[in-house]
Amino acid sequence: MVKQDFAQQRHKGRLIDMTANTQDAANVVAINDTTANPAPLGLLGFGMTTILLNLHNAGLFPMDSMILSMGIFYGGLGQIIVGIMEWKKNNTFGATAFTSYGLFWLTLVALIILPKTGGIQAPGDSAMTAYLVMWGVFTGVLFIGTFRMNRAMQVVFGSLTVLFFLLAAGDMTGNHMIKFIAGCEGIFCGISAVYAGLAQVINEVYGRTVAPLGLVRQPG
Repeated sequence: MVKQDFAQQRHKGRLIDMTANTQDAANVVAINDTTANPAPLGLLGFGMTTILLNLHNAGLFPMDSMILSMGIFYGGLGQIIVGIMEWKKNNTFGATAFTSYGLFWLTLVALIILPKTGGIQAPGDSAMTAYLVMWGVFTGVLFIGTFRMNRAMQVVFGSLTVLFFLLAAGDMTGNHMIKFIAGCEGIFCGISAVYAGLAQVINEVYGRTVAPLGLVRQPG
């Protein structure tokens, strides 16, 4: 009798578990992401600010509040916001890249402004060289990640890696010609980022490929 009662209780327990699992499965709700693609905003913030900074590096105009304002707001805060949006979309690469480069612009502005307050020493050439080399190494690793993306992103990150090392070489040697070459290369890098951003916007609006990004065929 005891064995029979135990068997009945175990059978009821299984039925309860099966019922609970069925109810849990019925309560699963599929959530579709209907938010817009934030990447074009980040690419434009990065690209336009990069172009303006490197017009200065090429000697067209001095460092002024226009460049600093772009670095704080569009290149800086704008990219940080995009990075957070990419995090929400479960895009690790986008979240890492846009947030990092947004913070890069803010740190660069701080390196320029903070010494002018009188309480903090301006970085020397060796310090700026180390700063730019670190960003060059970081960008070089991200460049490897773009091999699984598209040609446009490969151009952006490849040229940005070269830019950081050219700027580092310019600060290390004090050679103005290297800085001029870095400025020209940086303008190209910024233009490539602007193209990659606007191309995504135009292609989405028209629902077809108007501006090609150079899709990479995945192995297998």
